[in-house]
Amino acid sequence: MKKYNIPEVSISITLALSAALIFYFSTNPSQVHGDYTFRIAGALLRGELGLRLNEFPSFLSEMIPYEGKYYSAFPLGSVISMLPIALLFHEPPPVHVIIALIAGTCVYFFFQFTTAFNVSYPKRILLALFPVFGTLMWANLGIGGAWFIALGLAVLGEIAALYFTLVRPSPLIAGAFFALAFGNRTELIITAPFYLYFFSRTARLNIVTLSKFVVLPIVLALLTAAYNFARFHSVFDFGYLRIPGMAPLFTHGFLSLHSIPLNAQVMLLDGFGIRSYPFFFPPLGCSMLSTSPFLFLLFRGGGKHAVICWLAIGLLTFVLWCHGEPGGYQFSYRYAMILLPWMFILIASNGPTTLTPIEISLFLVSVAINTAATRAFS
Repeated sequence: MKKYNIPEVSISITLALSAALIFYFSTNPSQVHGDYTFRIAGALLRGELGLRLNEFPSFLSEMIPYEGKYYSAFPLGSVISMLPIALLFHEPPPVHVIIALIAGTCVYFFFQFTTAFNVSYPKRILLALFPVFGTLMWANLGIGGAWFIALGLAVLGEIAALYFTLVRPSPLIAGAFFALAFGNRTELIITAPFYLYFFSRTARLNIVTLSKFVVLPIVLALLTAAYNFARFHSVFDFGYLRIPGMAPLFTHGFLSLHSIPLNAQVMLLDGFGIRSYPFFFPPLGCSMLSTSPFLFLLFRGGGKHAVICWLAIGLLTFVLWCHGEPGGYQFSYRYAMILLPWMFILIASNGPTTLTPIEISLFLVSVAINTAATRAFS
């Protein structure tokens, strides 16, 4: 790849800090009160798994009353992610800073990942910015509730794990970031075989490499099972169906084939006026492709690791579509944020080495749409 005089690390950090500042000043988190994971992290620090009855704020409607405590349906990984924040702050958590740092760090790893492709610096910068500012990630992460922070951390974990698998192989670090990803979005655990396949292509896959990659995810999985059992007496019970008022939404279960039509509609077909405010905004619709025309570049064909990336997108989409409800308060289909790292690899590798007018146009339109959406939620 062509060498440049400006140090790579300087560009990466500058771009990441710029992205974090843009994200900070362009968003106004409206769901800061939904700090479920922060509160449970505080409880963990004092040796408890849930909130005491006298600590329960009535506005946290998704807290689960059970055997004299209030518990959260968020997986243990989401709670652990908030432990450093809970150590530093009593309350409230600095949500605005947290989401800006997540956005900036994602941009850092997206930009670093582009070193794997023979593309120009302007295109590398555009590619690094599009997942955060040219897709539904901007508006949704900007809302700032625990649900959206978990999705942002999952995206960060995915792209960092992929970077330390494909670009700068380091199985232990990749495993740590993979644990961050599936710890915040449990369904991401199904992508583990893809990382192992990538390691077989980028490094010698032996028992040492395998052990380094899986050790932290396995520890987190075992701790999560123990966490669930200690709360609800079942290693597989995360408590989601125990949320007051949630059961009617899951008449066919938490995951069901009956849920596919509605989820597919929201992700692919929803448009202006189909759902209530703010779902109708912007006028182009709420499907993932209409809110980010840049994603049409997915269908140029080819690209590095195309088969694996499409397989990951397909499997994750199937699981997301089986979810009992399509995401509630959101812009577009928020669950699809976890598809962005795989989409990024496809788009970054299936085009020319320099920016084209169509890429620039699609990027600008996508940023404009998501700017409007982000303002609508602020």
